[in-house]
Formats: sequence, C-alpha cells, structure tokens
Amino acid sequence: MLDVHGGAPLTGTVRVRGAKNLVPKAMVASLLGDTPSVLRSVPRISDVDVVTGLLGLHGVAVESRPDGDRPDGELLMDPANVEQGSIVDIDAHAGSSRVPILFCGPLLHRLGRAFIPDLGGCKIGDRPINFHLDVLRSFGAEVEKTAGGIKLEAPRRLRGTKVKLPYPSVGTTEQVLLTAVRAEGTTELKNAAVEPEIMDLVAILQKMGAIIAVDTDRVIRIEGVDSLDGYVHRALPDRIEAASWASAALATGGDIFVENAAQPDMIAFLNIFRKIGGAFSVEEEGIRFRHPGGRLSSVVLETDVHPGFMTDWQQPLVVALTQAQGLSIIHETVYENRFGFTGALRRMGATIQSYRECLGGTPCRFGRRNFLHSAVISGPTPLHGADIEVPDLRGGFSHLIAALSAEGTSHVSGIELINRGYEDFMDKLAGLGAQVAQA
Repeated sequence: MLDVHGGAPLTGTVRVRGAKNLVPKAMVASLLGDTPSVLRSVPRISDVDVVTGLLGLHGVAVESRPDGDRPDGELLMDPANVEQGSIVDIDAHAGSSRVPILFCGPLLHRLGRAFIPDLGGCKIGDRPINFHLDVLRSFGAEVEKTAGGIKLEAPRRLRGTKVKLPYPSVGTTEQVLLTAVRAEGTTELKNAAVEPEIMDLVAILQKMGAIIAVDTDRVIRIEGVDSLDGYVHRALPDRIEAASWASAALATGGDIFVENAAQPDMIAFLNIFRKIGGAFSVEEEGIRFRHPGGRLSSVVLETDVHPGFMTDWQQPLVVALTQAQGLSIIHETVYENRFGFTGALRRMGATIQSYRECLGGTPCRFGRRNFLHSAVISGPTPLHGADIEVPDLRGGFSHLIAALSAEGTSHVSGIELINRGYEDFMDKLAGLGAQVAQA
C-alpha cells in the first residue's frame, strides 16, 4: 500500500535506462550464442529478475557488473552449460511474466526440447499464444499442451518457414526472429511488427552473426545460420517510461528532465504532447518536459502499431487529458480492454465515457464487437484522492500520476506490478518532490 499526497507539481530529473520491451528479450537471445553475451543499460525491474532466474535454471551463468554509475547495470550471460530446467522450478519462477514463451525457439535449437508454464502478464486484453504455437509448429516443432503449460520437442533441426501474421504482433515477431536465425533455410515473415525495440533485437542478432533483412512493407527475411556468437550491446532507452514521466509533468503542472530520452523513437508522442499544450525541449542528454502554464487543449488520437501512437503511451496521457479543455477522443486499436483503468479516474472525479464504437478514427478489428475500446474524456475536471487498486503495469503508473495531481490523499495498493517496468520508481518520485510513503 502506498499513501500518495497530491496537488504539488513534479520537478527535477529522472533517468531512463534500457527498454523493458527489449531487455528481457535480449537476455533470451543470449541462449542462442556459443560464447558469452554482454548487455548494458539494464534496468532494475522485476521482468529482468524473472528472466535472470529462468536463464539460471537453464544453466546460463548470469553475472551483474558495473555500468557507468550503476554497480549492476551490465549483465554478462554465459550459455556454455545450457540444460533443461526443472518443470516445477520453471513454473514457480516464471510468475506473471509472459517472456518465457520466447525461450521456446532458442531452447529447441540448443536442447531439442522446452517447457513453458502458463503465462501471466497484465490483464489488458486477450493476448493469446496461439500465434506463437502455430509459428513454432510451422518451423517443425511438436507442441503438446498440458494442464500446467506447454511441452515442445524438435526431433530434428528446425527449418525455415513462411509466416503471415493477421496482425503485426510484437511478441510473435520476436518469436520468429529468435527461432529463425538458427533454423535451416530461409524464413519470410509478412506483416511483421517493426517497433524500435524489434529493430534493436534485430541489431543484436546481427551482431551475433544472423542474416536478417527488413523490407519497407513489413516483411522480414531471415537466412538461418548454423551457429551464432555472443554479443555486446547497449539497450535502447525506454520510450514508454520517458513518455510516462512526460505525462506526469503535464498532469501535475510540473517540469521534468528525462535523461536518455530519445527523440527519434518518440516523434508521434511528442507531436500529441505539443498539440495538448505541453512544452518540451530536446537536448543532447535527454528531453525536458513541462507544463508551460495556461489551458491544455483536447485532442483526438488513435493508438496504432509503430510508427503510430503507441498503446502504452495513452494510459498516462489520459490523466493529463482530464485537465484539458473540451472533449478528447481516444480510439484504442491494439488492446481491446485497455480502458479498465479509467474506473479509478472516474472515482477521483474525472468525466470519462467508454464506447464499443470506433470513435474518432477508421474502423478497427474491435469494431462491432463487445469491447469498450474508445473513450471520451471531458475536461477540465478537478481530481480528488481515492482508494485505488493497481490493475496492470501502465494503468498502475497512470493511477500514480492521477493521485499525484489530485487534491488530498490517495491509498494505492498493488504497486508491485509497477516494478515490472519502472526502475526505482519510488526513489524517482521522491527525487521529483512527490509526497509518497509506504503504508
């Protein structure tokens, strides 16, 4: 439980490190190498702890080393003694993370078998693993679903395949990349995700010796190789965390310099931030975000796959939009149930309505289905403190922003979910002048 005393602007500096949406996957990629890998700018988040433990259960030696001013910001991963981990131990350690599904391809290459427990993750929509399983079958894997998870075997070397995704799924694109690089022959993936974190994973695999071509029409071609080496790589900065702090500055009337924030990967967000009325300045070391005073303006926006407006950006931004003049419309096209977090905002005084229709944009795959995937925010509305239960990672951080911008005290429970993607967020909040305390 966290007691949050709101009403004061957040001011100061925070530093973002490697992206949560890359680092755990880069750690999994170390399984594919015949020599050790070194990953730098590793954040201290629970997803990294989960993958570190899973790698250890499979015989990979993981050592934390200094990186800049961080005593543990670099990981050395040695896969010399890869082995099959205990099913019981894997199941117990995986927890709520969905990353274990990405162990399948590398383990099938190294051991010819793998076990993946039931998957958890944030409850923001149906993120089925059928894409992953179908892909692995097309490579030649034998898949058996059991009560406790999924058993996979590769009686012979996996072979290249052709895959066309019905939607540019990030997770499935990662699965194809991690599996195809050592499969026999060529793999062609159509309608692939091309997010910056995907491109950074491609860069890592290329450093290891992979042959990967990315076309302009969302087609990725991978020529399989017999073996790969380890890599040395610094992870790209976390654009989601950077945008979260930007939204916090706007919602609280504050001024936050986000060290390491990178403009090229945030262009869509920066455009919307400026349209709303936020001010930012791009500097060599990062980006300064601030509320310049005056009224904020309402917007109409639609989330989309890259290079569109990222779905993980909209939840923190919704809090700032409760203070904007007029009606803002958000059409969520990536996850069908991403507006569940708005219930707490309404209890705090926000005026937000959810709709099943595709509002403010082109019809999407959730249209005419029973999903509340559009929202209308009417503002400005003063927010007041409330009791809040964190529903998921991004929604939880959004609730913290709302509590910090509200008058009075909020009691926030379930904050451990926020540790999945935000490094040292309690210390960062304190450094920005937030009045927060463990209850």
